[in-house]
Amino acid sequence: MFLIIGYVVILAGALGTYAVHGSLAALWVPMEYIAIVCLMGGAFVASNDIKIVKVTLGALPSLFRGSKLTKALYVDLLAMLFEVLAKVRKEGLMSIENDVESPHQSPIFGKYPAISDDHHVMEFITDYLRMMVGGNLNALEIENLMDIEIETHHHEVMVPGHVVAQIADGLPAFGIVVAVMGVVNVMGSVGEPPAVLGKMIGGALVGTFIGILLAYGIAAPIASLLGQKAEEGSKIYQVIKVVLLASMSGYAPQVAVEFGRKVLFSGDRPTFIELEEELKARKGR
Repeated sequence: MFLIIGYVVILAGALGTYAVHGSLAALWVPMEYIAIVCLMGGAFVASNDIKIVKVTLGALPSLFRGSKLTKALYVDLLAMLFEVLAKVRKEGLMSIENDVESPHQSPIFGKYPAISDDHHVMEFITDYLRMMVGGNLNALEIENLMDIEIETHHHEVMVPGHVVAQIADGLPAFGIVVAVMGVVNVMGSVGEPPAVLGKMIGGALVGTFIGILLAYGIAAPIASLLGQKAEEGSKIYQVIKVVLLASMSGYAPQVAVEFGRKVLFSGDRPTFIELEEELKARKGR
């Protein structure tokens, strides 16, 4: 939503202020638009393999959706982890074996559909709970493995933002290419009247204008927003990591989820009292 609002403001600032003293019709040079779009699309396809192309295109719809990583979802996550760890503390690690092996049939995970419906998050949780049940790895080994997996995930989700940023970097140059092509065309028409030459030169400069506008007004905001969403999406894995490691180190479930709470961004972090009251309320259900 805010992306659309930003685009409206950008176009109003660029085209609206120009329209006050100029003709918008002068900016309509269809072939230059087509040339820049083709150059942009060609560079995108040529510089990325098919997997990166699909991932980047698949990430674009997320720009128009609100984030699912809300304060309420993190409270659900911490409550779910607390319930799992409380069961472990009370009944032993083997008590969660069925929950780990069949998470979609687990009575604990089933209470939290916002979490359990996320395949990647549930896979992360159950994989490390399975290792804890197996008892073959210590906390340091699991922490190192978690760090590597989170780093790999972060690298993957950052790819679309980096790809769009590269496109944004190239667009001004593509605009210059189109402008130079227009200037070459003008040089071949030096015998035309000044009015005709002026219109042709103006049309050539439209290429530079469009290239810069698309780069910094359209593509750069997309790259920035994709990067922000990627950073935001990695936080949930850090929370899970901290909570599970705290449990493995011997901390009580209440203390372990407090470790996870402290990892959250301030805007998504419930207060200690809020989380404590929520855990008490859910425990009584």
